[in-house]
Parts: sequence; structure tokens; C-alpha cells
Amino acid sequence: MKSKETYMQELKQWLKDTSDSPLEEMSDFFTKRLDGYEEHMSDLEKSYQMFADILPLKCRKVLDLGCGTGLELDKIWQKNPDIEVTGVDLCQSMLNKLQEKHSDKPLTTICQDYFQYDFGNGKWDAVISFESLHHFLPERKIDLYRKIFHSLKDGGIFILGDYIACCDEEEELLRGVYLKKRTLSPVAENCFVHFDIPLTLDHEKELLQNVGFTIEEVLRNPDNATIITAAKTLP
Repeated sequence: MKSKETYMQELKQWLKDTSDSPLEEMSDFFTKRLDGYEEHMSDLEKSYQMFADILPLKCRKVLDLGCGTGLELDKIWQKNPDIEVTGVDLCQSMLNKLQEKHSDKPLTTICQDYFQYDFGNGKWDAVISFESLHHFLPERKIDLYRKIFHSLKDGGIFILGDYIACCDEEEELLRGVYLKKRTLSPVAENCFVHFDIPLTLDHEKELLQNVGFTIEEVLRNPDNATIITAAKTLP
């Protein structure tokens, strides 16, 4: 595993090398890369399996935010094919592929911005998200986490698998580059763009705890994904 110093040096060089690359609108970014997407994400195979193993078997109604082509759902349905899933994603082409793969499963897909989608109240046994929320600033995420909290049944869980910044320096560096690129971008301000702005683990946990979640488990994998289980516990 790389040292933090080596990792930060490589990140700074990458940001320098790509400084002239324009931001891409989120849905367009993934539509253009659909054919190679699952192969590209195959490095996270262990994390997808671990993600599925963490989901309790008692969960029957699951909301998947930023579900994409459903790589986490591939593993979840291998374990329990009867779980009823609603998947929300901005990219219709990815949802089409998900539907093709799992036409025999209890699956509903919604092509929508999950910040705008109505999750309902006390509806879900679990809300899950894998490698999606690191594209958003904490000011947006805390409102989403509050909405997730209220949408869960009492005792329900939110499972987040995501890219986590290694340190405050990485978090602040990427946020600064993002904000600068955003001011120069022709993409409309109300459209999401593809750029990584992860939080540190402490800051991610703090957001979740601030809306009422209890952090139950944190798993950091060799493939650089971090999985956080947050529970809606009874008072």
C-alpha cells in the first residue's frame, strides 16, 4: 500500500496533468463510458462482495442511490434473490443495462436526481449507495443524509461504500480544484458534474451522526473502498 506522501504526490501530479480537462456533465460522462464501465470497476470486486455481505438478510425493501449498472446488486441478489430494490440513477443507459441483467428480479428503476426524488418516510429496510456520493459537497450531502434517515424504518440501516479522502489535505485540495473548475465550466450550475470531492472518514461520519445516525461499523478495504454502516436506532 502506498504511503500517504506518495499518494498525495501522485494525486497532485495527476491534477496538474489534467488541469486543462473540462468538467463533464454526470450523465454524459457515464453514458460515454458505459461499454467499459463494469470492467473498469472490477478492481472493486472484493468491496462489492463485502458490501453485499453486510446487508442483513432480514432487509426486504432496499433503495439504491446511484445504482448504475448494479454491480453491488449483482452480489446482493446472489445472496438473496427476493430482495425488492428501487434503484435511482441519473443515467438511463446504465439503468437499461441493469434492467437487462436483472429482468427476473423485483426491481424498479428511477431515472432521476436522487436529491430530488421523494424517498418517503419510514419506508425502507435499508438505503444503500456505492461509489456515488463522493461527487458532492458536504453542504448537499447532509440534506440527503437527513432525507435518508427519515425514509428508513426504525432500526433500518444506511450502507455507504465510497471513496474516502486519506487526509484533510486531500479533501481540501480536491474541493479547491473542483470549485475553480466549476467557475470555468460551461456546464449549467444546476447540473451535476463528474469530479471526485471525497471527505475524510471523520468528516463523513460527522455528517451522518449530525442527522441522527449511529455508526455501527467501518470497513476499509485493500481496493481503497470504505464501507460505513449507519443505523437509525430507536431513542
